[in-house]
Amino acid sequence: MSRKALIALPVFNEESHVVEVLTEVSKYAEDILVVDDGSSDQTPERLKAMTGIKVISHPQNRGYGAALKSAFDYAIDHLDKYDVLVTIDCDGQHEPALLPDLVMQMRKSFESEPLDILSGSRYLKSFSSDSIPPEERRQINVAVTQRINDQLGFQISDAFCGLKAYRIESLSKFKITDMGYAMPLQLWVQAAAHGMKLLEFPVPLVYLEEERSFGGSLDDAIKRKAYYDEVLDREIQASGLTCCTTESCNDHADSYNE
Repeated sequence: MSRKALIALPVFNEESHVVEVLTEVSKYAEDILVVDDGSSDQTPERLKAMTGIKVISHPQNRGYGAALKSAFDYAIDHLDKYDVLVTIDCDGQHEPALLPDLVMQMRKSFESEPLDILSGSRYLKSFSSDSIPPEERRQINVAVTQRINDQLGFQISDAFCGLKAYRIESLSKFKITDMGYAMPLQLWVQAAAHGMKLLEFPVPLVYLEEERSFGGSLDDAIKRKAYYDEVLDREIQASGLTCCTTESCNDHADSYNE
C-alpha cells in the first residue's frame, strides 16, 4: 500500500480561525494532525466538535517549536503510513489549496533527487492578493534570511514561512531543542550540516492580524532579532559548521534598525 501525506497544524488559541481553516484544509487533505499547544480559549472545544482529525494536546503551552516537534515525532512514528509531512499554520495566512501542489512536487522529486524540505516563500514571487507586511517583521526576515544564506550557503528568500513539506525519512536527523519561534532557524542550520536538499515554493503573502503578539519580550523587535541571532550562533557552533568572523557577525547584528 502506498504511503500518504500527513498535514499538520500547530495551534494555540485559534478559536477565531480553527474551524474555518480545518474545514478548508480537509478539502485537500485526507490525513490531518492538529497539535493543540495548551490553548486556553475555546480552541479545544471546537476541535472536539470536528471529526476526521487527529489531535495531540499539550497540557500547557510549550511554544511553536514544541508543537512542530510533536508533529515531527508523530510522523516519524508513523513512517510506514506517511512519506510526506506538510506543516501549515492555523491563523488563516496560508492557502490550503496549495497543499496538493506541495505534496506532488515533493513526490516528483523522489523519482530522481529527493528533496528533504520544500519550503514556502512569501517573497519568491508576487501575487495579486499579497498583503503589505509589517515593516519591522519584513526587515527582520530580510536580515535573518541574508545571514542564513551568507553563513550556510543557501539561496532562500524567506526564513520563517510556516508552510513547508518534509520528506519524513529526513525528520529523524533534526534535533530540536528550541521550543519557540526560532525553531525554524535550527532546521536551516541542521539541514546545512546534514547536506539536505531543499527548494522554495512560492506562496501568497498574507497578514490577517498584524498586531498578533509573539509573547513577552519578543514583541520588541530588537530583542526578537537578538534572540534569533543568539539561536543561530549557538546552533552553528553546535553543528560544527564554520561560523562567520566576529566582524561579519557584528554586521549581521547591526543589520536591523527599527
